[in-house]
Amino acid sequence: MPEPTTERLPFEFMLSPEFGRDPYTEYGRLRERGPVHAIDFPRGVTAFVVIDHEHGRQALTDPRLAKGLGHAPGFFQDAVVRGNPALARNMLNSDPPDHTRLRRLVAGAFTARRTASLAPRIQEITDRLVDTMEAAGEADLLDDFAFPLPITVICELLGVPSADRADFREWSASLITPAFTEEAARQRDAVNAAVRAYFAGLIDERRRAPRDDMISALVTARDEEGLLSEQELLATLTLLLIAGHETTVNLIGNGMLALLTHPAQLGLLRERPELLPGAIEEFLRYEGPVERATFRFATEDMEIAGVPVPKGGVVHVSLGAAGRDPAAFDDPDTLDVTRTGNHHLAFGHGIHFCLGAPLARLEARIAFETLLSRLPGIRLACPAEDVAWRLNGSLIRGLQALPVRF
Repeated sequence: MPEPTTERLPFEFMLSPEFGRDPYTEYGRLRERGPVHAIDFPRGVTAFVVIDHEHGRQALTDPRLAKGLGHAPGFFQDAVVRGNPALARNMLNSDPPDHTRLRRLVAGAFTARRTASLAPRIQEITDRLVDTMEAAGEADLLDDFAFPLPITVICELLGVPSADRADFREWSASLITPAFTEEAARQRDAVNAAVRAYFAGLIDERRRAPRDDMISALVTARDEEGLLSEQELLATLTLLLIAGHETTVNLIGNGMLALLTHPAQLGLLRERPELLPGAIEEFLRYEGPVERATFRFATEDMEIAGVPVPKGGVVHVSLGAAGRDPAAFDDPDTLDVTRTGNHHLAFGHGIHFCLGAPLARLEARIAFETLLSRLPGIRLACPAEDVAWRLNGSLIRGLQALPVRF
């Protein structure tokens, strides 16, 4: 292993258009200098990014790296609470026992049995969307398919009107995008106010007239059992709505782009549809929907791969870089739908492993099966180099659009 580097990466390196278009080349260069790199964060905060699979996996389960904002630097706490009050107190930003309590409240909706029972409805939604696209002969696969499929499913699961999904997409994009200017911060404040008002209205509605949905169940847990606070209720609903579709949108979009730019792999998958479950894991490894895990904070002075991380240090784990680590995967920059033993970290690892991973995998399986069987001539409607990635510094790895013809 190379000697730990003391050079700090500029804060802006993950925000550049070049990095957004191809983070893997930059990570490859950094990996030659070591698996952990310091980042020159604003206001003197000490931050690090972990870019290999071994230490990334360890960091995701290290109890010394907390998620709770109480362990974050002071200004960081203020920035997150102000920037994302709708998300500030949820299970993703908490540690046991709060994390255990909050996760248990929603885990029942994402069990294997419950998820499997959704398959007929997911297929029905998928078929309807493909019917519309097929008649047109062309589509933006993101707007016309990859977004409406999972947002409809999570809205029905939560009990949220899917007719409001245009608002959800705008809110989601804002809440997961860093706000580095005063104007962006003002826009974020407006979105947070809209999200709080929206969910507060739904909560009040369920208090008056409960239904058989997750919002009603969480309201009962709040009002009758005292299992979460009002702020936690709002934050949990916001997290479920955003996380419940963002991952799947980009799993479908990124995976289809990978197939459409690797025609031999696309042909192999058509010839051998039994490869699809493993192919989905390969899409997650090769071009996963989440580029970096959410922040963790060192609760004591520690080391990662020989690099000192002081108490209060901010740690990023790059899930995307871990998926391209040659020490963990043979020929990692090659898409291989026959790859086996795919131990990627795309859904995280440990107690914060994505609760909705079974649902995302099910939605992706039905989506790819249906697209490949019903649209055999599907192809890009523009040169591959013209397909644009979202270049906003977000943790999310996704496309702006995916124009196709069939």
